[in-house]
Amino acid sequence: MLKSSKILNIFFLSSLLLFSACSKEKTQKVKKEIPALKVNIIKVKKEPVPIWKQFTGMTKASSSQDVKTRVSGVLEKIYFKDGEFVKKGEKLFQIQKGEYLASLNAAKAKKAQDEASLALATADVNRYKPLVDEGLAPRATLEQYQAQQAGLKAAIAGDSAEINRAKLQLSYTTITAPISGNASARRVDVGNLVGQGESTLLTTIVKIDPIYAYFSPSQKDVRLFQKYRNKERPDAFISVAGSSQEIRLNGYVDFSNNIVDPLTSTISMRATIQNREKKVLPGTFVYVNLFINDKYKFLMIPPEVIFNDQLGSFVYIVDKNNTIKRADIKTDYTSKYYVSIKEGLKDGDRVIISALVKLKEGRKVIPTDVTATKGIQAILKNNNLIPKANN
Repeated sequence: MLKSSKILNIFFLSSLLLFSACSKEKTQKVKKEIPALKVNIIKVKKEPVPIWKQFTGMTKASSSQDVKTRVSGVLEKIYFKDGEFVKKGEKLFQIQKGEYLASLNAAKAKKAQDEASLALATADVNRYKPLVDEGLAPRATLEQYQAQQAGLKAAIAGDSAEINRAKLQLSYTTITAPISGNASARRVDVGNLVGQGESTLLTTIVKIDPIYAYFSPSQKDVRLFQKYRNKERPDAFISVAGSSQEIRLNGYVDFSNNIVDPLTSTISMRATIQNREKKVLPGTFVYVNLFINDKYKFLMIPPEVIFNDQLGSFVYIVDKNNTIKRADIKTDYTSKYYVSIKEGLKDGDRVIISALVKLKEGRKVIPTDVTATKGIQAILKNNNLIPKANN
């Protein structure tokens, strides 16, 4: 009986070992059958890459003009709607012109009257001059006519000046836009008496194409910018912070202050930005991206392919056997669009940019090279980061 029990135990243990061996063999077989992962890769290369520096800034109208009265009177017409775009020279307001038209007509009548008197005085001078020359008339009478003639000529000159002044006053009753831009809400209504005693503010026109973007880099940033910039008017673009769909507008830097703010140790700079569709208004908080240089070589990769753990930053690359390998890296310059690699990668390394959550060191992959469409040069082109020709 004891012998039979031992035989059963031996048989049970043998079956267990056999089953364990089969399971292990099956697991190993399953592991060997894991298919290679399809991934996209880009080949990295040290090459010239445009460097951009980002700052926070605020937009301001490139021109702002208050529209005021220059003569007094009752406002008769308003030709624009609040907030409407108006062109330079376009009519905005009309002040009743009756009083100024009457003044112009009176000045013209006065000139006509003086011209008639001058004609008579001139005739008297012409008539008396030969008589005086022949001694048939007193010289005093001729001199009186000559003085009268000179006085009337001066009066007519004054009449002409008065006519010009009256015309000018009459022209001021029609108020036009001094610049092209968007008009603010009108400050007066039809029927209001305006310009009584002092100028009345009627509206304000702001020009927002182009629009200015002011930003204040530190002294250190300005020194680096001045040292390494390779354009007289460096390219710049603004992006609107917090917008649901990013707005980007291009321009250039055309002003740098020559005074350092003693409270912040910053220097005010300005970018002139094209704003044809009026997408950005004055007073908008923006990011100002300033072009520095594109003559130095860097090894760049997209920021989204970089992983971080307790050991530091790393990326996954594909080795010569098409196996995933971890590459520890040290980064340098970082932006929204690319990261400069200081250590850890070399020219020709194949960096994986897809299926990032599935990557595991040692796994076989089937790589597809997408450098032409997803590499750094493509990123630069797709995001308009390649500056225009030097100006």
